[in-house]
Amino acid sequence: MDSGNLLGDFLRARREALGPFRAGGAHTTTRRGREEVAMLAGVSTDFYVRLEEGTQRPSERVLDSLVRVLDLNPGATRRLWEVARPLLPVPPEPRGREQADQRLQRLIDTWYEVPVLCCDQLMNVRAANDLGAALLDGLQHADNLFKLAFMDPAATDFFTEWPHIAGAAADRLHSIELRADHTDLAALVAELSEASSDFRRMWAGHDLSSDAHRVKRLRHPEVGRLTLFCEVLDVARLPGHSLLVLQPEPGSPSEGALALLGSLVATQG
Repeated sequence: MDSGNLLGDFLRARREALGPFRAGGAHTTTRRGREEVAMLAGVSTDFYVRLEEGTQRPSERVLDSLVRVLDLNPGATRRLWEVARPLLPVPPEPRGREQADQRLQRLIDTWYEVPVLCCDQLMNVRAANDLGAALLDGLQHADNLFKLAFMDPAATDFFTEWPHIAGAAADRLHSIELRADHTDLAALVAELSEASSDFRRMWAGHDLSSDAHRVKRLRHPEVGRLTLFCEVLDVARLPGHSLLVLQPEPGSPSEGALALLGSLVATQG
């Protein structure tokens, strides 16, 4: 086997492991086995042969079909994606990656009473209104909410229910992996895995067990405890971007604390 052809080696080994009957009949040859797998996966025989030879890039659709045809268990499925990921086509850079649309920024700047963050799919903060920026001010990883949860030394104090927040963050990251091929996803997961044993455990165990997607309970260094309800609004003009609008319960201490934070922002401004 060519050690540089990891995908081809994997496919060949899994196809041969199916056995003659699974691969198309009691007297099936190796060539016939390729034809059988190609047919069931919905690709041409030549295409599949090139996959095993290492001269053809797969697509996500083809990989999903091969998971089914080769009867891969979850561990083998993960391995297939690991060896195939370097060969997947690189998608174009998403629009608005470095900063949010200026009209969107002007819009969220008019929201004075609630914190608003504009985030991309990997929770990079691309824009914020004054209250949103003030809410995260002083945190080391305020530019990325996944890194904030797992890599910021202040995270366990800032999030008063940190285990729930962290579990929800790991669960959201899993959902991104299932929905889309993002060129930065593997790098982010690797960085979080290297930096945080908690992330490694939660990533492996899918530890979501709370309402943390909707409710954020925070401890701000200047205004104290906050309970904020998070509404997520997709931005149609900027695919992959969403607005996180954090609202307190009307008449609650959190509403008063946010008003105080807004006054501090105005004074400092």
